[in-house]
Amino acid sequence: MSGNEIEVRQPRPQSLAAALPAKVQYAKALADSGLLPKQYQGWPANVLWAMEYGEMLGLTPMAAITGVHVIEGKPSASAGLISALVRRAGHKLRVKGDSKSATCQIVRADDPDFTFEVTWTLKRNNDDNPSAEEAGLLGKNIWKNYPASMLKSRAITQCARDACEEALFGLHYTPEELGTEVDEDGVVMGGPAQAPSEPPQDAQVVETDTEWLEATLRIIPSIGLDACRKLWAETREKFRAGQLTGTDQVRVLEPLGARMEALANPAKVTVVPDAPPCEVVEAEVVDLDPEDPWAPAVEALASAEDAEILLADVADQRGRGEITPEHAAMVERAIEARFPNLRSETQVAA
Repeated sequence: MSGNEIEVRQPRPQSLAAALPAKVQYAKALADSGLLPKQYQGWPANVLWAMEYGEMLGLTPMAAITGVHVIEGKPSASAGLISALVRRAGHKLRVKGDSKSATCQIVRADDPDFTFEVTWTLKRNNDDNPSAEEAGLLGKNIWKNYPASMLKSRAITQCARDACEEALFGLHYTPEELGTEVDEDGVVMGGPAQAPSEPPQDAQVVETDTEWLEATLRIIPSIGLDACRKLWAETREKFRAGQLTGTDQVRVLEPLGARMEALANPAKVTVVPDAPPCEVVEAEVVDLDPEDPWAPAVEALASAEDAEILLADVADQRGRGEITPEHAAMVERAIEARFPNLRSETQVAA
């Protein structure tokens, strides 16, 4: 592995309650180092945040601290880390270029017949490709000194946002795109940077289409499976177009996902003498949506012990209000579906 490549490991579920005290002590020790980026020196809470974010991405603490930079509350990463996340998700990424232009191509694992392609040029041409000149970047020292690296970086990040946003875990931009001074490898130089007064060239000002949102939430309980699938795609498109905030996207996708699961797995009716005719026992939900942040951890479970740890983690986050009871129950059912005898084995052991 070369010096500029970043290793991304698969996240490993563990009990937050058991690990947190050790993480806090580790964060305090690291925060005393004068070798860390300025935003982490003397700030153990910032170090702990980076460690937790890195754990979600499958990064070691030091890789997260040096590779993930928060600028005005927005996490950012180098183009190298973004490339690693794309490839870990199973997609193919290729980039080529020189000091005049750079092209990135991504082929999704689930759609191998289509190639996403983005080209960035240094000078404005008579085409639709974005250019550093048009974006007002040519006056920056980093673009004057390392045009080839900067062009490749821009092509990679824009193509990744277009092709596989779900693989980026919120790391949509590099520090340079958010106005930070960086070196040739995209490493932040100096102290914490300020966000630019203008958003990146292709950034969206997000505002929810409230009329669409209210109408959508009303119809979800009554639509069929095909309509659910169309609405799912429409919701994702509105989010990408800046017509729906991330919070409101979740407000739609959570009940929509539950509706799709209910339609795909009809409830099993339990006949009970003299019971009210409307009483039913819902079928167990066994699959999480691929974009659910818990899905990779559930998929990675290898033993009942791992499943117990993950269940404890879910319970802990539910207790602290970091996950809704409905979402927690869905994750628990997905875990128990992988290990059907888990609850009974735990009770026997107790």
